[in-house]
Amino acid sequence: MDTWLIVVIVVVALVLLALLALALAKRSRVARARREAQNRDKARENMQEAQVRAARAAKEQALAEEQAAQARRELAEVQERAALAEKEARERAARAGEDRTAAERLRAEAQRLAPDLSPDGRSGHPDGGATRR
Repeated sequence: MDTWLIVVIVVVALVLLALLALALAKRSRVARARREAQNRDKARENMQEAQVRAARAAKEQALAEEQAAQARRELAEVQERAALAEKEARERAARAGEDRTAAERLRAEAQRLAPDLSPDGRSGHPDGGATRR
């Protein structure tokens, strides 16, 4: 074979190898660019989802705090009503005690004034308390 033919074959082979290397490098850059674009898209989706979830969490937190405040208000109202009911019950009990004491005093006074009078107000005489004339 002639030398020039060998040189041409070697040069063509080198050119083909260089073109193949360039094609592979370009394909690699395109694939990397595609992956980066996909990663950016995924990152954008993740950011949007994070914003949605953060907003939902803030809303739920606000609702939970509002619900807790409502429960505390209702508890305070119930405690207030219970305290008022207990106060009224104590006042009634005190009035009942006063009435009982007054009834005992009146009963004692009635016994002192009319010892033969029964607790139901009837006379102990056989004629039923009628006076004789």
